[in-house]
Amino acid sequence: MFLQSVSILNYKNIEEANLVFSPQINCFIGNNGMGKTNLLDAIYYLSFCKSHLHSIDNQNIRHDADFFMLNGKYVFAEADVEADLAATEISCGLKRRQRKQFRCNKKEYDKLSDHIGLLPLVLISPADVALIAEGSNERRKFVDGVISQYDKPYLNKLLAYNNALSQRNSLLKAEIMDNSLLEILEMQMADNGNYIFEKRNFFLENFAPVFQEFYNKISAETEQVTLKYQSQYNSTDNILEKMRTARERDKILGFSTVGIHKDDLEFLLNSFPIKTFGSQGQCKTFVIALKLAQFAFLIQTNGFAPLLLLDDIFDKLDGKRVERIVEIVSEKMFGQIFITDTNRKHLDEILRKKTDNFQIFYVEHGVAAAEA
Repeated sequence: MFLQSVSILNYKNIEEANLVFSPQINCFIGNNGMGKTNLLDAIYYLSFCKSHLHSIDNQNIRHDADFFMLNGKYVFAEADVEADLAATEISCGLKRRQRKQFRCNKKEYDKLSDHIGLLPLVLISPADVALIAEGSNERRKFVDGVISQYDKPYLNKLLAYNNALSQRNSLLKAEIMDNSLLEILEMQMADNGNYIFEKRNFFLENFAPVFQEFYNKISAETEQVTLKYQSQYNSTDNILEKMRTARERDKILGFSTVGIHKDDLEFLLNSFPIKTFGSQGQCKTFVIALKLAQFAFLIQTNGFAPLLLLDDIFDKLDGKRVERIVEIVSEKMFGQIFITDTNRKHLDEILRKKTDNFQIFYVEHGVAAAEA
């Protein structure tokens, strides 16, 4: 699969752009703040129906504009998808204070969740450090984001669980506790949560060795890393009974303390938490290895390479680690790649090693111009 072209109108600082891409490597070069990351974010939006950077959709509309529009044309190998999807056009439009519209080949989706997984994509960016620095919600979102790209029932179960969790939390804040309704919601949470746990556990058992392999490649095996899945579902206790027992305490706190929404991933470097003991370079290596493992895992599950977006990933890495990352993304397993950087040094190294089929764009004040 590759993105053949994209049209952008009023997206962030991009007033208008019509870009045709190489099926292999595409580079956006420019100073910081010029719009390189916004171009990647528009591509991300077409895959996930949302921005990677702004959860509030209206914040993605260019200042002084009333709407934004995105359109992407994708090409699949016929063996990868059904014949009628071999050439796929995805479009999205949003007007201020209105519901966004998402279409596949001009047909609007009934539910945005139906689109997730059609255009698998992996983005590696400076914001990924939140996986280490922030709370458990960031790590759950990472796991859920990977699984949801290849397992549609998982996403539906996750949405159902979160809906029941939200309702339970609302009831806990009510003056009178409705135990009969709480019982129904807890049964929904326990049932969906068990499915989610099994899928997360299976995924992480298979994902961890792939992650360790990529980390070893980048670090030259100078450090040992470990992923540990922490879940209340690991206990032999009855999770539904634990929810019932926690009702009075949860009512005092105003939120649910038992369930799959409390899961976490422990990131260890040489058996110690990387958040506390890892250097900037080690932390960045860790999250890059996570994302490269995500890429490899999606190839296994989907049968074709996702799009790979690399946003300013070489900062805070020593020369040796940069060189090893360049070697990795130059391997044949990687399909279409989009890269941003402030200069051509690293890009030229990748281009020289990988292909002569590439396109370079210079970006200034939201305008992207292809190199002649």
